[in-house]
Amino acid sequence: MSLSDPKRTFPIGYNLINMLITKEMRKLANSKIAEQSQRFMKTAKGEYGHGDVFIGIRAPELRKLAKKYVDLSITDLKKLIKSKIHEERLTGLLILVNKYQSAKEESERNKLYELYIKHFKYINNWDLVDVTCPKIIGRHLMDKSREVLYIWAESDHLWTKRIAIIANWWFIRNGDLRDVFKISKILLTDKHDLIHKAVGWMLREAGKKNLKALEAFLKKHYKTMPRTMLRYSIEKFPESKRQKYLSGNI
Repeated sequence: MSLSDPKRTFPIGYNLINMLITKEMRKLANSKIAEQSQRFMKTAKGEYGHGDVFIGIRAPELRKLAKKYVDLSITDLKKLIKSKIHEERLTGLLILVNKYQSAKEESERNKLYELYIKHFKYINNWDLVDVTCPKIIGRHLMDKSREVLYIWAESDHLWTKRIAIIANWWFIRNGDLRDVFKISKILLTDKHDLIHKAVGWMLREAGKKNLKALEAFLKKHYKTMPRTMLRYSIEKFPESKRQKYLSGNI
């Protein structure tokens, strides 16, 4: 029986609400989209998403489900986040984001933040990181110590490192560039292309807020930083200046 089969049985412990979510997902599942997602998210053996399972649902539909089921219990939310199915994990994480955004008490936000951290193991592809960590990790640490981001940046785990840099998106959008350049420096020698892209992306966003600060960073590091990272970071530069950086003539 395939994962997209609406007759698929549910694990013991799933309550009625969780069954309703997964039932709705089976109705939305599309095998062609699933095949495309499997390739795009690099799920083949030896690739970063190896073993991930897709049933083929577009993100806008998952966002609708996350909004509809925002009151899902924490117990069942954990089960959703731990699912083998990518779209179920993403929906669970989007529900967690929605819960965090609507939380009234700091104590409740602290619990949701800790829940997110405890489930890093299941936040294991770039979309899961990018659409959720700024809105929970970044937002939560906006007025707190960010020392943990530096610990995560030194991790041996790809997705933990990506969380460390992408969390800065929340800070950057709010005009706070205190950490993005420091964490980018830690990751300059990382070997993975997904870290190169993430750092370059955050540097580019920082440059939108403070171009001088970005150029000061680049002038120190552009000759040694990974090429992909450099290309992403200077993407919005005038073509003449972009070419100077790429040719090493700044």
